Amino acid sequence: MKNNKTYLFIGVGALLLGSFLLGIKFYKDSQKEKFSFMAQNNAETFVREHSPRLGSKDARVYLVEFLDPECESCRQFYPMVKKLLSEYNGRVQLIVRYAAFHGNSRIAIAAVEAAKKQDKYWEALGLLFETQPMWGSHHNPQIKLIFEYLPKIGIDIEKLKIDMKDPTITKIIDQDMEDLRALGVRGTPTFFVNGKKPSDYSFHALSKLIEEEVKLTYD
Repeated sequence: MKNNKTYLFIGVGALLLGSFLLGIKFYKDSQKEKFSFMAQNNAETFVREHSPRLGSKDARVYLVEFLDPECESCRQFYPMVKKLLSEYNGRVQLIVRYAAFHGNSRIAIAAVEAAKKQDKYWEALGLLFETQPMWGSHHNPQIKLIFEYLPKIGIDIEKLKIDMKDPTITKIIDQDMEDLRALGVRGTPTFFVNGKKPSDYSFHALSKLIEEEVKLTYD
């Protein structure tokens, strides 16, 4: 009988300990959610409902990039950003915001936004970066060339040209321009990781900040 009581005591203790540890985990998870980036008051200045996202929508680390399809530096950073998303698969998501700073930026942005209606957004953005030296040359820009390149990824150009006139696209660009001014963005690409800017304009600084935010958010 004594042994039975001992086993009962041990069992109850283990159950209480398990419940306690589970409660701690639940509390920590709820606190993380409560104080997550998207719970901040100014979160919508970084992430709008219209903003294209790449990566898991459940990822808690938001990599916000203000980019311009006509920007050479954006073109150079693009494959490195995709590499970071692969390294932190499921934990980091990319949020694209537009900074229409160049002469043909609005046309290029309208093209990729219109490509979204054909489920070709990311393919179109990648292709425009790939072919940027031709259509976006600073010495001799030829924006019309994008309409020759985009059919290569299966885009219906006639439909694209019609969809590019959608006034919603102008509103998206204007909203992004308003937000970038509020955030003090003056060049491209400009990155924010959960609302924080890298220490300097380099891939190393961006990678380091993402690593820090992943550890802070998930550990």
